[in-house]
Amino acid sequence: MNFKNLIFCLVFAYSAGMAFTVTGQPQQQGPSFPVNDSLSLPRILKQVLEYYPTVGRALEAVQAAEAGVGLAKSGYYPNITAHAGYTRIDPVPALTIPALGHFVMAPNDNYNASVSVYENVYDFEKTKRNVQLEKSTKELSEKNLDLVRQRLTLLTSVSYYTLIYLQEAIKIKENQISTLQKHLDFVTRKEQTGSATQYEILSTQVRLSNAENQKVDLEASRQTQQAILNSFLGIPVTTHLKVQGNFVSSQPEIEPDSLIIYALDHRSEMGMARLREKHAQLHLRSVRVMDNPTLGAFAEGGIKNGYFPNLNTLTPNLVAGLGLNAYIFDATRRRNSIKMANSQIGIAKSDIEETSRDISTEVYQNETNLLASLKKIDQSMLQVKQADEALNLAAVSFKTGAITNLDLLDAETALEESRVNLLRARIEYAINVVRLNISVGKPIQ
Repeated sequence: MNFKNLIFCLVFAYSAGMAFTVTGQPQQQGPSFPVNDSLSLPRILKQVLEYYPTVGRALEAVQAAEAGVGLAKSGYYPNITAHAGYTRIDPVPALTIPALGHFVMAPNDNYNASVSVYENVYDFEKTKRNVQLEKSTKELSEKNLDLVRQRLTLLTSVSYYTLIYLQEAIKIKENQISTLQKHLDFVTRKEQTGSATQYEILSTQVRLSNAENQKVDLEASRQTQQAILNSFLGIPVTTHLKVQGNFVSSQPEIEPDSLIIYALDHRSEMGMARLREKHAQLHLRSVRVMDNPTLGAFAEGGIKNGYFPNLNTLTPNLVAGLGLNAYIFDATRRRNSIKMANSQIGIAKSDIEETSRDISTEVYQNETNLLASLKKIDQSMLQVKQADEALNLAAVSFKTGAITNLDLLDAETALEESRVNLLRARIEYAINVVRLNISVGKPIQ
């Protein structure tokens, strides 16, 4: 192989390697989500936690941190480079010695091809501590991914349960409208026979109009909430969805007195705060050795021409040695870097204390709200039972003529309102269970 072919092979190999690096990455598939049937909360959460952009960014941050670990570990490996070159010299250095002749000291065409190797023999723990620091960065990225998923779970669950409430509330309101329409038809027929007044008709029409307006408001809220949920799912906001599921979720199986202690051990925010302190301490350790000397070994071998007396003959050559690099003065960079690292440790400790207080307050508030929602359910169930009995009595009284049509409507309206209140209490309970589970660091089932 001549020298020009050698250069061509080196360039081709490098280009092929770069092309493989760029084109060899797998492409992530987009979401595929059927929306024709009713959707449960676990199915929705699976979709959101897999394809929501914030999760994708957090995953990319984890991959970037993993690449940072690999980059830090590269300090353990040798650097190998290849070099090839051609130089034209004209005129060439020459020497004439009387009685001995004319001597050319270098060729016009100079060729050189070599491979260089540099190995970091010992750097006094600089690489080791950089690797530890990058591993800590990766742990922070993974914990941040958990935090992103936790917050998305909360937001999605609230949207899901709110949509369930609106769906059921619309059904109740439709039943009320249907009942009011029947009453309107009834009193209209009675008015034609003279046994009902115009006031009864007008009052029934007003009640019907109010119920229809309330249904319009509920439908608008349902469409808005559906658009929010569709956004989480990554589908067009105008897509019609129907959600299904039970109102009751599993409460955390933890003693009430131990909820805060459990939360401080399992919340992602607390884990991140502790990791930040650890990261700041590792950064300080890394800064302390930033000016440590570095001992390295190098070797270079190849072929080139220009060796006297056979100037045009390609001759193998080799050079090797050791080198020690050490700072004498670094312009106070190390001293100021240590000060900054110590300040970061202090900030991290303050963050731990602040996060602990916030979590304790949040757990207490969510536990209080959960107990309150349980009481509301009991009271609402009692109200529904009382309203149902009152309606039965009103129906009997209406048949006997003891009360008017408007009195019967009042009883029916009270029953419908008590059912809506019970539905709202159950939804609030389900949402409070989700909030309490997340606030103590329990996964949502």
